[in-house]
Amino acid sequence: MRFINPKTDFAFKRIFGSEQSREVLIDFLDAVLYGSRGLIADLEIVNPWLAPRIRGMKDTYLDVRARLTDNRLVIIEMQVLNVEGFEKRILYNAAKTYSNQLRSGEDYLDLHPVIALTLTDFVMFESYPGYLSRFVLRERDYLMDYPVEDLELVFVELPKFEKPLEALEGRLEQWLYFIKHAADLTMIPPNWAAVPALRQAFDLANRVNLEPEELEDLERREVFIADQRNALRKAQRQGHIEGRREQALDIARALLDVLDLDTIAAKTGLNVDELRRLRSEP
Repeated sequence: MRFINPKTDFAFKRIFGSEQSREVLIDFLDAVLYGSRGLIADLEIVNPWLAPRIRGMKDTYLDVRARLTDNRLVIIEMQVLNVEGFEKRILYNAAKTYSNQLRSGEDYLDLHPVIALTLTDFVMFESYPGYLSRFVLRERDYLMDYPVEDLELVFVELPKFEKPLEALEGRLEQWLYFIKHAADLTMIPPNWAAVPALRQAFDLANRVNLEPEELEDLERREVFIADQRNALRKAQRQGHIEGRREQALDIARALLDVLDLDTIAAKTGLNVDELRRLRSEP
């Protein structure tokens, strides 16, 4: 068996946000948000993913949105690229989802809590060791909770989750392993097939169950993501090179009145002609 990569937005929404995904999403959200305590009895997938409706939309796919039995709204996103402004976008989408519940004349008491769950394929919080973090409104100095906990931001940083298959404990770790490694597996891990939600997730991720057009869309997304990743790496590498050159120029300027040009060139990596031009600058 070969499985699609759940970390691409196309695949993630097919597995967790399609019309067949309700039990999968219940089990996944219960594991992430409530420690698999069975607190989500049911949910409604809002605007479920439907391939025929989405095909043709340029490089965009619907977010996974769910309404729990207590009317709490959950928006789920898988983010592969660490693009500029991403942190603000998460906050904006959560606030927008919260405010869009009300229509003209409706009361604020009709607002239901919103949870924004974001999975990233990069590290967001370097100083925080855990892979799961949750943010709510809290008083800055006394850490007092705001009276209404209606906005919550939950993050799962996949690079921080490094457990091997044989060391997994609990459903959350199984789900994270599935998301990180399904594309590398050729079979469902032993005993996982006995868990209906996990079995169904693998069925939805199985390449043989995709139409040729869906595989084409998936491959296009994977190429697009790979190109964007390479562009980001190139920009970072170029920035690093330019930063090192600026540092060398700064050092050279400080040494021009102290050392001869050959010695400065040896210490900075700049050539003598560059140093002569630097010395002639006003």
